[in-house]
Amino acid sequence: MTNTYFKSIFILSIAAILTGCGSTSPAGGSGLILTPVENIDTSPLKIDDLSTTEKKNWGHLDLVADTIPGMSVDKAYDEIIKNKKGTKTIVAVLDSGIDLNHEDLKNVLWTNTKEKAGNGKDDDGNGYIDDIHGYNFLGESYNEQLEYVRMLRLNIGDATTLSKAKAKLDTEYAEALQGKQQYEQIYQAVKNADAEVKKYLKKESYTKKDLADIKTTDQAMQQNIAILNQMFGIKDSIPEVLKELNNGLTYYSEQLNYNLNKDFNGREPVGDDAYDITDVNYGNGNPKNRVDDESHGTHVAGIIAAERNNGKGANGVANNVAIMSIRAVPNGDEYDKDIARGIRYAVDNGARVINGSFGKSFSPKAEWVYEAIKYAAEHNVLFVHAAGNDGANLDDPTIGNYPNDQVKNGPEIADNVITVGALNPKYGSELVASYSNYGKVNVDIFAPGTDIYSSYPNNEYEYSPGTSMAAPAVAGVAALVLSQYPTLTAAQVKKIILQSGLPIRAKVILGGDNAKSASLDQISTSGKIANAYNALILASKVAAGQIQL
Repeated sequence: MTNTYFKSIFILSIAAILTGCGSTSPAGGSGLILTPVENIDTSPLKIDDLSTTEKKNWGHLDLVADTIPGMSVDKAYDEIIKNKKGTKTIVAVLDSGIDLNHEDLKNVLWTNTKEKAGNGKDDDGNGYIDDIHGYNFLGESYNEQLEYVRMLRLNIGDATTLSKAKAKLDTEYAEALQGKQQYEQIYQAVKNADAEVKKYLKKESYTKKDLADIKTTDQAMQQNIAILNQMFGIKDSIPEVLKELNNGLTYYSEQLNYNLNKDFNGREPVGDDAYDITDVNYGNGNPKNRVDDESHGTHVAGIIAAERNNGKGANGVANNVAIMSIRAVPNGDEYDKDIARGIRYAVDNGARVINGSFGKSFSPKAEWVYEAIKYAAEHNVLFVHAAGNDGANLDDPTIGNYPNDQVKNGPEIADNVITVGALNPKYGSELVASYSNYGKVNVDIFAPGTDIYSSYPNNEYEYSPGTSMAAPAVAGVAALVLSQYPTLTAAQVKKIILQSGLPIRAKVILGGDNAKSASLDQISTSGKIANAYNALILASKVAAGQIQL
């Protein structure tokens, strides 16, 4: 997902607010956990709000013990891994730039020991100068158009495709303009109400209880209180609400100024021909984030590998990982050329897993990416990809979602791709996040994705939602498995993760539409949610030759 696409999940959720288990037990000793529930409606569910500790770690918790649909990561460490480090596994984060100095990431970065920093030479002869912790294919660019807008600007594609793109731009530009206007109105209303209540209470800060204690017959003040009470349903404090509303304004402004602006050329600072795969003399060896708002890659990296048990921030899923930063996803749609070259860079420099938390609906040079995915498969590298955040069925042939490993719902082009949908922390009919894409053919498995706590630039930590967060959860499990059992192939690890998940048979709501529901085996190839504990058990049996996949 692009940064803009990623941030839109909050925008959609806040806009919606403003507008109005059965018997479960391990199958003996260290066996696989069986189906956790047969019927969600008659099973004991967690009805209390998550504690602060649970919120920060819910993706690592255990469905059986905690009634929270995490991946049993803590259970895996406590009962299987314990103090075993295993083999260091390189995981490439193909994303926006990463804060390479972050306190929770700096000790888990991949370092190219054959390259000498800052000498302006390609010391190791890999074709990339000064690539110490990865490579930056975006140069000093950051903001970008969406792909279909670029196609219109450059007249790339046939008449039918361009007509479809034009109609999409007309619709989305109008929606962005309306969204910006709505957020401006909401922001001003909250700001004014906040100022009036502060003046009334003679306090610079106040709580929801303070609001409830106000007794007034003044209609204007009553309206102020009603507005602020609604805001307290979104965040714990009004300053936090104002911050998020301001983020919404920034989101729509960026859409109008860059993503949907047909006249904008975000590639100009890079200087290459982005639609010529042979034009390779571009980018640099510094894959660090350029601005604080470029936070996506830092958050993704933390989910996979934030240093465990160091008393800071969050714990990554994997305990012996080297994160390779590949900056290729701007604040807008990524270029096929950068993704294809980024995948090949990761493969050629030793990555065993590549995380791709990005996606777009148009891909004029998709064949470049398909060939790169096949190249990764040939070199035994797993590619984990986010399913996308449209709440849509990816099996619908009218919906484009790139990259993928099944062209037009046909056979897989390679056996090394896992596409991941997102889960909510609430186990029940709302288990699958309303924004998560799904598809019996095109989505493989689901993993924790909503409000995941992880690293942000400048040694900060934030909660973020999206399939962008679910994919690195699975990439972390893959790295954990490969660290303990490094002889496994990428294809084996894919099968292990899919086969060892928890099968959920009850129906879940799709796309936030209560009229649409299905069981997980109807909306994914595995019908399961990822489980690290089970994956390690199955991996041990496969590695020992006890089970053939």
